[in-house]
Amino acid sequence: MAKTKTKTKSRRRMLFLGLTSIIVIVATTFTIGKYWIEIYDKYQEQKSLEKKLISLKNKEKKLKVDANKLQDPDYIARYAREKYLYSKDEEFILKIPEE
Repeated sequence: MAKTKTKTKSRRRMLFLGLTSIIVIVATTFTIGKYWIEIYDKYQEQKSLEKKLISLKNKEKKLKVDANKLQDPDYIARYAREKYLYSKDEEFILKIPEE
C-alpha cells in the first residue's frame, strides 16, 4: 500500500511538472512570436518610410530648382504669360483647348 501511494504521488508530481513545463513552453513561444511580429511590422514600416524619404528628397530638389528659377525675372514673366495668360503690349493670346 505504501508503494502505491508513492507511485501515485510520483505520477501526480510528474503530471504537474509536465503540465507546468508545457504551459511555460507555450507562453514563451507565444511571447517570442508576438515580438517577431512586432519586429516584422517595424521593418515593413521602416522600408515604407525610407521610400517616402527618397520621394520627399526628390520633391525638395525640384522645389529648390523652382525656387532658383523664380529668382530670374525673365522666367517669372514667361511663367505668368503661360500660366495666367498675361500678355505683352500688342500681343494676342489664343488658348488652344487640350485634348
